[in-house]
Amino acid sequence: MGLMGFLRNKAGVILTAAMAIAILAFLLGDVVRGGAPFWARHQNRVGEVNGTEIEYPAFNQQVEQTEEMFKQQMGGAVTPQMRTYAVQQVWNQFLSREILKKEIEKIGLTVGKEELNDLVKGPNPSPQIVQAFTNPQTGQFDHSQLMTFLGQVNNNPAVYDQWNTLLEGVRDERLSSKYGELLSNSVYVTSLEANEEYQERNKLANFKYILLDYASVKDADAKLTDADYQEYYDEHKNMFKTQEETRAIQYVTVDAKPLAKDSLAVKETINKLKQDLIVAKDDSLFASINSDNKYPFTYVKKGQLSPSLDSVVFNVAAGTTVGPFLNNNAYEIAKVVSTTVSPDSVKASHILLDPAAEGGVDKALAKADSIKGLIQKGDNFAALAVQFSKDPESKTNGGELGTFTRGRMVPEFENAVFEGKTGDIKVVKSQFGVHVIKIEKQSGSSKYAKVAIIDKVISSGKETLNNAHSKATAFLSAATAQNFAQEAKKLGLEAKTASRVTAMDNVLDGNEAPRDLIKWAFDAKKGDISDKVFETETSYILASLVDIQPKGTLSLEAVKKDIEPAVRNMVKAKILKEKFGKALAGASSIDQVAQKVGKSAIHVENVVFANPVIPGVALENKVVGTVFGLQPNKPSKAIEGSTGVYVVQVNGFTNPAAISDINGQKKQMLAAKAQRAWGSIFRALQDKAEIIDNRVKFF
Repeated sequence: MGLMGFLRNKAGVILTAAMAIAILAFLLGDVVRGGAPFWARHQNRVGEVNGTEIEYPAFNQQVEQTEEMFKQQMGGAVTPQMRTYAVQQVWNQFLSREILKKEIEKIGLTVGKEELNDLVKGPNPSPQIVQAFTNPQTGQFDHSQLMTFLGQVNNNPAVYDQWNTLLEGVRDERLSSKYGELLSNSVYVTSLEANEEYQERNKLANFKYILLDYASVKDADAKLTDADYQEYYDEHKNMFKTQEETRAIQYVTVDAKPLAKDSLAVKETINKLKQDLIVAKDDSLFASINSDNKYPFTYVKKGQLSPSLDSVVFNVAAGTTVGPFLNNNAYEIAKVVSTTVSPDSVKASHILLDPAAEGGVDKALAKADSIKGLIQKGDNFAALAVQFSKDPESKTNGGELGTFTRGRMVPEFENAVFEGKTGDIKVVKSQFGVHVIKIEKQSGSSKYAKVAIIDKVISSGKETLNNAHSKATAFLSAATAQNFAQEAKKLGLEAKTASRVTAMDNVLDGNEAPRDLIKWAFDAKKGDISDKVFETETSYILASLVDIQPKGTLSLEAVKKDIEPAVRNMVKAKILKEKFGKALAGASSIDQVAQKVGKSAIHVENVVFANPVIPGVALENKVVGTVFGLQPNKPSKAIEGSTGVYVVQVNGFTNPAAISDINGQKKQMLAAKAQRAWGSIFRALQDKAEIIDNRVKFF
């Protein structure tokens, strides 16, 4: 073939290739000029509020720091639930900060240095500080844990970043609180409002009612039309507003929970470990290596172990190994290493010396012995603490550390104060330096045991998992968007639909769902079936995306299935209203109406407007509201309620005595109003804000 013939035949291909090269050159030029191509811009953006963006690296760093705090607080590894909560907490802080920032700047609110310091170290620390430094064993705020952490801030870059993130959260929380207090102080209650509220809570209504309940009309007699659905939808449109985009996911769960044979296998394993633990040379190390959950190797008292261990450990001699016991889906054994009778709590003071500043550990110990000698000769401990201690928090209080229980101090310090006697002066070396300790007071006395604990969680064996996975993959290969439910039924499975799944959910209908399933759903197209099996700890899940519901007011089609019961009741109400309408014609009393519909009028007393409950029936806002607007001794029109259609007739009202303390009533109402005001205003600002949430792409 000649050159011209080749060009004629390939001209389209060459032209297309040339255009592609030109476009690529343009895009690469965009990279050089702008630093990133247009398709890459905002790819790292986790979210945006009112034009302020937060990039993934910065957001993720805060998430990791929050996770670390949770880990320190609760112990153990970071779970998916903890990670989800950390992501939500960081997002809420970002959202709150940016939504309120302009409002706070307008007013000029700030948090001063002394104020921030008081929120950290003062007598009433910030809730975030309390949460971060709560002892997981006692559930109480641990001041010593806070001080230990602060001692590491300047020496550890990771701790420094973590602390700054926490401080920023404390500052933002305080600014939000100040702003909220200003808004709350702008709320007021008039005397007219106070009197009306008093009447609503104390005026009593006595009336008769007839109820024709919805169940009295057969479903077959209440045929639903498209017009009925439309009517209900139009009347209740505000109910269908959503703040974020949602997904409807059809899914099938294949159970992979442990079987009896799996439990037996775990029990055999723990029994073998028990024999090894009996002869182990290093009990704590052996337990740490072999236990699924790592338990602290420290003294515990009765009530701090699982019920089974707790009932045995304190009644056996040191060196005894007990178990296995079944506890929370795990078999556990324990070796009692030693026992002692010890105080329950100790009040102590200390003087902390820094070996680096003293020229080494030996010199620090020698100086500590000298200080101990001075104290024993009668010198004032508090004055010496102010003079020599390197602990900035306790030295200002004369070295006082307050009262604490076991598990609150490092082991060397704890052993010294719990094994000594009131009045003892001890010199102890720990990771923080050299301590001169004075035991001020010991309270209580209990038996304590140092216990090496091993547990093995009952999990599904290989055969159980393989069988469940095979069933899941068989379904995956056969299922399509059209036959999803039918194929599930063939395999003895049930297809369910979760209809309002948000981007940051980790559940489907209240059950655990993997994050990668939710991420898939928010990247898929309507009608897609997942091309993989999603796994949880106890199941395999297969999914199909059946609908995408955008932010805003949901369409009638999206809510049609959900509103069907309410629409059916609406149609039944029309039938029952018509029946009541005929009975009301010419009737002068409710008893006459009751006779016509074959019912008895029921008498009720002492119903108040503020608690609109018809005794023995249900909460009926519309019915009771109508009662308080009626004249006595005249039957009402038919009223559509939540359980059926009513006709009511007021016998009379009992008015309360005049309000005796209107100022007290106003004060009570003001407190309730102020509490609601902050939430309402924040929601209004949030609705007004321009928010872009891309978290599902990253987490």
